[in-house]
Amino acid sequence: MENLDNSNNKNFINILKGLGIAFIITFIFLLILSIVLTYTNVSENIINPTIIIITALSILIGSTISNIKIKKNGLINGAIIGGVYIILLYLFSSIFRMEFSLTLQSVIMMITGAIFGILGGIIGVNVSSK
Repeated sequence: MENLDNSNNKNFINILKGLGIAFIITFIFLLILSIVLTYTNVSENIINPTIIIITALSILIGSTISNIKIKKNGLINGAIIGGVYIILLYLFSSIFRMEFSLTLQSVIMMITGAIFGILGGIIGVNVSSK
């Protein structure tokens, strides 16, 4: 029984690491995007699609790295990483914007987060099994 608890603790820690990695990657890419938008003539119309792409890639990378270490249940762990990431992101943005609303972009982000979290979980488990 103690071994099962230890395994669950390691999985939880790896999921937290995956979330941390995803947020760090997001921060770096959003910083790059803000620099590009500030110092070039790139249209601001690219902001929403670019944020979705950055979010998807960040979740994919974080979920993959996390599931390489977990080595099992990639679908579930990946979905957890994608879902928790999106929930935290949504809560933080709602707090900073002082409004709590569900828009089409929010729904797209939630679906994207879950899908790319699951994909990252699949990739991570399959990479670790080789």
